[in-house]
Amino acid sequence: QVQLVESGGGLVQAGGSLRLSCAASGRTFSSYAMGWFRQAPGKEREFVAAIRRSGGITYYADSVKGRFTISRDNAKNTVYLEMNNLKPEDTAVYYCAAAFIITAQGMGVPGEYDYWGQGTQVTVSS
Repeated sequence: QVQLVESGGGLVQAGGSLRLSCAASGRTFSSYAMGWFRQAPGKEREFVAAIRRSGGITYYADSVKGRFTISRDNAKNTVYLEMNNLKPEDTAVYYCAAAFIITAQGMGVPGEYDYWGQGTQVTVSS
């Protein structure tokens, strides 16, 4: 079992920045690829970013490329999502997720992840 707890969400003006954190406990954190997803009201959960176990390879949705950065600290069992130049359309509940076995093609697919956090709200005002 892996427990994931997100933090760092909040209310920010357009153009501002936030840094989300996801702390993991349980089985070996470095054994898991990690992803960030988000879900806005009335919409499906969508992929935001993902990172391989070692942190050497990252993936991003086109909508956040150049603005968001995913990173991980395996010594601290934590994955981060640095979000810059936020836009109102980034408003959503942000979830982190862990996948033990996942292909590159599966990184953006919610069903490929084994564990999920409870989510943290990000609201961007215009």
